[in-house]
Amino acid sequence: MAPTGPDTEGVAGDEDGCFSADIPPPRVGLPVVTVVAVALLDADARILLAQRPAHKHLGGLWEFPGGKVEPGETPEAALVRELHEELGVDIRASCLAPLSFVSHSYEKFHLLMPLYVCRQWRGRVTAKEGQQLAWVRAERLRDYAMPPADEPLIPVLQDWL
Repeated sequence: MAPTGPDTEGVAGDEDGCFSADIPPPRVGLPVVTVVAVALLDADARILLAQRPAHKHLGGLWEFPGGKVEPGETPEAALVRELHEELGVDIRASCLAPLSFVSHSYEKFHLLMPLYVCRQWRGRVTAKEGQQLAWVRAERLRDYAMPPADEPLIPVLQDWL
């Protein structure tokens, strides 16, 4: 690999690395919405996905469970609340391990989404809001259509697991 730094152009050979990525730049001026998500892992290292309701934005797509962080709420507290409301499980903030995050511009807002991993909870995972649920192995995550903001988390989880 070619050296990079203050005395070089920062391009390694024929590859432009992050400069060649086909990702649109973040859109300036959009409201920033913070949503938190979790990769809930069962004893077989399968990841829980939930299908978004058809009537909501990006309806029908599969996502990592979670939800909006309310004003004055920490991301961990939001996950504890959301997982209880949506899945009927109780978790503790101490059982949440931060793994990665996504910063993605949609048409009307910019999403900032930290992703946590959780292996321990109390209660049985139940679809409290009528959503479809699926326990998925990391190598099968791409078999499920996901929102654009969730897709960059797939290789992170695959590498981690």
